[in-house]
Amino acid sequence: MNTVPSITLDNGVEIPQLGLGVWQVEDAIAADVVSAAFEAGYRHIDTAAAYGNEPGVGRAIAASGLPRDDLFITTKLQNDDQGYDSTLAAFDASVERLGLDYVDLYLIHWQCLKKDKYVETWKAFEQLYADKRIRAIGVSNFHEPALRRIFDETTVRPAVNQIELHPALPQDELRAFNAENDIITQSWSPLASGELLGDTTLKALGDKHGKSPAQVMIRWHLQLGNVVIPKSKTPARIQENIAVFDFQLDNDDMAAIADLETGVRTGGDPDTLG
Repeated sequence: MNTVPSITLDNGVEIPQLGLGVWQVEDAIAADVVSAAFEAGYRHIDTAAAYGNEPGVGRAIAASGLPRDDLFITTKLQNDDQGYDSTLAAFDASVERLGLDYVDLYLIHWQCLKKDKYVETWKAFEQLYADKRIRAIGVSNFHEPALRRIFDETTVRPAVNQIELHPALPQDELRAFNAENDIITQSWSPLASGELLGDTTLKALGDKHGKSPAQVMIRWHLQLGNVVIPKSKTPARIQENIAVFDFQLDNDDMAAIADLETGVRTGGDPDTLG
């Protein structure tokens, strides 16, 4: 069994530093995928209303027999549900689909600047947090201006900012801003949607440590202090992705990976999407 370390959020809640992301995992197979992750030692699952697989995640949780306190379950508010009352209703729907009384982390999925509803949405998040229906609240795909507005116009600061982050897009400035404000950075698309798996630098580092390029990238995230949620539907790959706690990248390794930065995204731009 792999033991995943935890990071303490600003409110004292502990989040496992490595979890399973289930974006693009169809609901029909989500229960099997999440069950395979539980078997491999994962206790942190990251889903979203927009993924359409909350019911499958919920089935895996119910079938696991694992104590609820041992699990860390994240879901996200989809863009069309932003707004105070609509957020409260959407949260009710998410926990019902998951079959849970509460979630450990709830995120605004995108800032959606054109809608300009993220502040009132955040106030609904604060209410749900005050009602103890969520253990921690955070955001996803938020940049500094939107975060500063939340700081200025609301009471509770986000505990997590989940952003696209991988060696080609290390997000140094945003990670530094998050850290300065006690916000944990969580990485989605941590393997650059597979686009870096054939990179010669990562292959060489994998050979050096007896690991795959994917394992090298996951280890890089962990050593930067990020929370990382690699996605896979394949049990063998799910097991491989968690087998990253028996080696360490040295300073030269980290520097070599830093040279892979291109600034290229694999997903949408938060300043224009939504």
